[in-house]
Amino acid sequence: MQILIDNAISNARTDPELSQRQASIARRISSKYKIRMPYDLRIVFCKKCKSFIAPGLNSRIRLGRASVKSIRISCNFCGHTYRKVIS
Repeated sequence: MQILIDNAISNARTDPELSQRQASIARRISSKYKIRMPYDLRIVFCKKCKSFIAPGLNSRIRLGRASVKSIRISCNFCGHTYRKVIS
């Protein structure tokens, strides 16, 4: 799974279809064999549409302005926005 996600991130700019396919294969491996995907691999998937989002290419990343320090990630496929709290 780690190799597939790394390849998907590196191929995201040159070949978006290939990177989506590699990420979906990694996700299917995780679900088929009931292996929990590590956090650093899970954050590259949208929580709503489950598509692969490469930071800065098909997603928008902004710093939150609330009292809680956070990062807002917006998926360009479905428009869903979610936050990652910075500790």
